[in-house]
Amino acid sequence: MSPVEVAFPVPADRAFDYLADPRHRPLWQSSLRAVADVRHGGAAWTDVTVVPGVRPRMRTTLSEPPHRWVEEGDWGPFRARLELRFAPTGAERCTVTAHFGVRGLGLGRLLTVGARPAVAADLRRAADLLRPA
Repeated sequence: MSPVEVAFPVPADRAFDYLADPRHRPLWQSSLRAVADVRHGGAAWTDVTVVPGVRPRMRTTLSEPPHRWVEEGDWGPFRARLELRFAPTGAERCTVTAHFGVRGLGLGRLLTVGARPAVAADLRRAADLLRPA
């Protein structure tokens, strides 16, 4: 899948800190109602999704502030992976590039392609939330 790229109006370290903290996720991720059971300083949590009964167990699998962050999650026969890369584009701006994929039951490619617009919209929402007043 081709990556999703979104311009953020803040430096890479600020975008990284915001996006990597699962407690902020319900504010910008449209598929979430809440996060639960946040553990290990935010390195593991449960997504409480808008789909009843779907509660993937999530974990940070790589954290290289402020350059790269990876999460993986499992629910039933599916496994999802999101990698965010942060690149400065000036003193007060950066670009966040997301690589997202789902595997499982032969539906992974369809779920991955179907989620691409939501991933892009969610990152644009996060960028808007971080926009200086």
